Order: sequence, then C-alpha cells, then structure tokens
Amino acid sequence: MLRTSSLTLALGLALSGAGYAETFEVRMLNKGAEGTMVFEPSFLQIAAGDSVLFVPTDKGHNAETVKGMMPEGAESFIGKMNKEIEATFDVEGVYGVMCKPHYAMGMVMTIEVGDADTAPDGFLEGRVPKKAKERFEAQLGNL
Repeated sequence: MLRTSSLTLALGLALSGAGYAETFEVRMLNKGAEGTMVFEPSFLQIAAGDSVLFVPTDKGHNAETVKGMMPEGAESFIGKMNKEIEATFDVEGVYGVMCKPHYAMGMVMTIEVGDADTAPDGFLEGRVPKKAKERFEAQLGNL
C-alpha cells in the first residue's frame, strides 16, 4: 500500500507544475486584420511558465524581444529569419516583441505575463519608431 501511495504522490508532483503550462501560437504576417506587417494576435495575456510559438506564415520575418521592454531578470530571445521560434516566459511583467526588419513599419506585439495593471515606467522610452509606438500604445490599452 505504501508503494502505491508513493508512486501516486511522485506522479502527482511531476504533473502539477509543467502540466498546466500552455503554448500559444502567434503568426507573423505581411497583412492581417490590423493592417500590414503584423503579429496575430498582437496582444497576449499568458501565465508565467507559458510559451509562445512564433510562426513565420509569410517570409521575411523574425520575432525578438525589444531591448528595454521586458521585466528585470527576464531572458531575451532573437529568432532567425523565416524560422519558427518558441519562447517560454517565466518572469511576470510586460514584454515588447518586434520583427526586426519591419520594426519601423510597426510590426510589434505586447505580451502580458501574469497580471500587470499598466506598463512599467519607461516602457516606451528610447528610440521607438512612430508606427511601432502607436501600435504598442494601442496594445497596452489591453492591460
């Protein structure tokens, strides 16, 4: 009886953490519902430990974090052109993601990990192209 209980406990512990993490798919498109050069969806609210799979549906795109637009202690990522990349978000907060070749055209998205009421101070400071800033501002309205 003790052996069965130990096995059940071990199995329960193994499944309790990682078993609930989800993977969300984001498509990188030349044209989508919100215009040209977009991530769809352009805003995600996920839990810590969840992953996002960025899929280059159209050619000429990548996904990478924007320097200065992620929580302290979070790891950045840089995807290769025309390649899928899966990123796991372990640190709660707000993340800015861009397609580097189309950043000036506003190809950006926002990911909220956990519950953030607002973007952190300075989230949109620095050299953010006008179109990218407009889209980030619209996305941050979802917080």
